[in-house]
Amino acid sequence: MASPPLLLLALLSAFFFFSPTVHSSQRRQPPLLTTTYYTKSCPRFEQIVQDVTTNKQISSPTTAAAALRLFFHDCFVGGCDASVLISSTHFSKAERDADINLSLPGDGFDVVVRAKTDLELTCPGVVSCADILAVATRNLVVMMGGPYYTVKLGRKDALISRASDVEGNLPRPTMPMDQMIQIFNSKGFSVQEMVALTGAHTIGFSHCKEFSSILYNYSRTLQSDPAYYPEFAKSLRSACADYTKNPTLSVFNDIMTPNKFDNMYYNNIRKGLGLLSSDHTLSSDQRTRGFVELYSTNQDAFFQAFVRAMEKLSVYGIKTGKNGDIRRRCDSFNNN
Repeated sequence: MASPPLLLLALLSAFFFFSPTVHSSQRRQPPLLTTTYYTKSCPRFEQIVQDVTTNKQISSPTTAAAALRLFFHDCFVGGCDASVLISSTHFSKAERDADINLSLPGDGFDVVVRAKTDLELTCPGVVSCADILAVATRNLVVMMGGPYYTVKLGRKDALISRASDVEGNLPRPTMPMDQMIQIFNSKGFSVQEMVALTGAHTIGFSHCKEFSSILYNYSRTLQSDPAYYPEFAKSLRSACADYTKNPTLSVFNDIMTPNKFDNMYYNNIRKGLGLLSSDHTLSSDQRTRGFVELYSTNQDAFFQAFVRAMEKLSVYGIKTGKNGDIRRRCDSFNNN
């Protein structure tokens, strides 16, 4: 029989082990995102962002594609937390200055900054940059004719942004399909979701340098990748002829309906009218070809898959509670 002191110790240990005040399941969980997050704290949030995105898209028609790409690059590196918006300092190189992010168009950053400025005048210190980017992206997709999808709110802004975190988290157009699938799978996205998200290439453009390796001097016997439709390759070689002198030279991702969010991208890549090496692979790889064929013939199927994938992407790796904060400026941390 245990002595009284040992018995007391055992009872105390049992009490603290099973006590509801310390049991992990009883700890307060971070708040979930909701569509009504700003209803009381910033009731004009939706209208302000809508007004800013509308005006920006009208004045700069490339804004929608810029915001959509910016949103993807933000979410796939550590989550949808506006870390990509942070500017580098003398002491720290931020995500936006990583090699793959240097070509992110300025219009995407600008639309968020404009919305944040207006929101800070109306409800200072309330709305996160991460929520602004998520809603602005959705609004702009809809403006381009794309499907409406639900964006839940309540994200906090990231407390860190490091360029060193970017490499390996974003797909590059020159990657083999195995590597691209691996990147998406590592973040919980299926092959079908990858193909649906890639449909964002229905708007926007790509710089010539991103596909020059398959456009010029492809092999000893071929000028360009044979996956290109021959006349299209010829036109691209002409359009991109001075890309080494002018690195800003670019071509629409969807040459048929570049200013409309539709399923034409999938039709194009099946006909050899895709720009990037990844476009060609997407239409030929047995793991992705079926989805490309489906979306090329059924826009409703593409839109439904895109909605599901974007709603899933928009909550990937979000920061809530003490894991983030509400930045006063989207391009700098509050402690700077």
